[in-house]
Amino acid sequence: MTRVLVVDDEPGLRQSLGLLLADAGYQVTAEGDGAKALERALAEPFDLVLCDVRMPAMDGTAFLRAYTGRGGSALVIMMSAYGGEEAALAAMKEGAYDYIPKPFRPDEVILTLRKAEERERLGNTIATLKAQLDTRPSARALVVESPVMRQALSIVARVAGHPTTVLITGERGTGKEVIAQAIHRASPRAAGPFVAVNCAAIPDTLLESELFGYAKGAFTGATADRPGLFEQADGGTLLLDEIGELPLPLQAKLLRVLQESEIRRVGDQKTRRVDVRVLAATARDLAADATAGRFRHDLFDRLNVVTIHLPPLAERREDIAPLAQHFATQVARRLGRPVALTDAAVAWLREQPWPGNVRSLEHAIERAAVLSDKEILEPTDFRKEPLPAPRSQGGEQGAGSGTLRDAVEAAEREAITAALGAAGGNRREAAKRLGVSLRTLFYKMDRYGLE
Repeated sequence: MTRVLVVDDEPGLRQSLGLLLADAGYQVTAEGDGAKALERALAEPFDLVLCDVRMPAMDGTAFLRAYTGRGGSALVIMMSAYGGEEAALAAMKEGAYDYIPKPFRPDEVILTLRKAEERERLGNTIATLKAQLDTRPSARALVVESPVMRQALSIVARVAGHPTTVLITGERGTGKEVIAQAIHRASPRAAGPFVAVNCAAIPDTLLESELFGYAKGAFTGATADRPGLFEQADGGTLLLDEIGELPLPLQAKLLRVLQESEIRRVGDQKTRRVDVRVLAATARDLAADATAGRFRHDLFDRLNVVTIHLPPLAERREDIAPLAQHFATQVARRLGRPVALTDAAVAWLREQPWPGNVRSLEHAIERAAVLSDKEILEPTDFRKEPLPAPRSQGGEQGAGSGTLRDAVEAAEREAITAALGAAGGNRREAAKRLGVSLRTLFYKMDRYGLE
C-alpha cells in the first residue's frame, strides 16, 4: 500500500484529504506543523508527500528544501491556494514533482497521485532493466535519457511479462536489438536462449533451412539432421531482424509458425512443437510495403500487436552525452588506457547529424581514441582531416580537389542511393541491381551512413 504524508496547517483539509485518500486505497499520515512533518518524513518510509505551500514557521518551500537536502526520496506534491501558484512553481524548480491548486476536486488529487506512482514505477523498472542488461556480458548497454526512449522502455516494461509479439521499428543503428534483449531479459523467458537473426544477411535459398532446420538428405550436402533457429530458441526468444527483407513465400510459412507454434524442417514430413516468443525488427515501413504488395497484410497484422519505435539519434540528442561517455569507458577498457571526453567534445558530438545513429557514434569515439595519442579527446580529434589533393607527375598539385578514392566513394554512394531508390528501398533487390552481395551492400551502406 502506498504511504502518503499530508502536510497542511488546516485541520479540516487534513481530515478531508485523509478520508479521500484512504477510500482510494492509500495509507495516510497527517501533520499540521512543517518542522514535525519534516522529522517524520525523514524517519518513516513514505512514498508520496502532499505539502501546502503557505504554512506558519516552516513553509512548504523550506520543507521541500530541507527534505531533499537531507536525503528524502519520496515524491513531493505541493498544494497552493489562490495567489500561491508562483511559490508552487518555485518549489517545482527546487525539485517538487507537481502542484495542485486549491480548491481542488477529489478526482484531481487522485489523478495527480496516480501519475506520481506511475512515474516511480517506470523509474524503478527502467533502473531494473538497465541493471539486468548491463550485467549481461554479451549485451550492449541500455543508456537512455530522452523522454522518447524512456517511453519506449515503459512499453518494454509493460509487454515483457506477456508472450505478445512485438514489432520494433527504427533506422539502422538505433538500438533495436538492444531493446529486444531488454524485453527478453525482463520476461519470464530470461533463463532461456535469446537468438537473433538478420533476415537480410542470409540468401533466400538458405533462409528457410536456417529458420526451420532440415532433415538428412533434404538437399545435396545435408548429411545429417539439423535444427533451425526456431528450435534453438525453444523456451526463449527469437528476434527476426530486418524482417521486411523476408521473401513472400517464406512469409506465409512464418505466419503459420506464429499461428500454430509448429515448424517443419526442410525435407521432413514431421511437424515439431516450439515454444518461442517472436520479436521482429525492421527499418522499413511495413504498412506501406503491405499496401504495395511487398509484405503480407496478415503477417504484418500478426507481428504488429505492439510496436516500439526508436527515433534517430538526431531526434533524441539528450542521449548523445551519456552514450558518448559510456562508449569512451568501453573503448578505454578495450585499449587498456584512459579515454575521456572534454565538455567541448561532448558538445560537438551533440551537434552532429549521426546518419548511422548510435552505431556511428560508437565507431566515431573508437576511431578518435585509436588515432589519437591523448587520453582526453577534444573536438579536433573527431573532425576528419581533408584528404590531400592528387599530384601531377611533375610533382605539382593537380587541379582536382579530391583524390581518386574520393571520386570512387562518391560514385559508389551515388550508385547505391540510385539503386535503393529504383528498388523502392528493398535492399535485396538493390543488391541484385548493383551486382553485389547483400552483405557487401550492408557494409557499404553502413560505411557511407546511408539508410
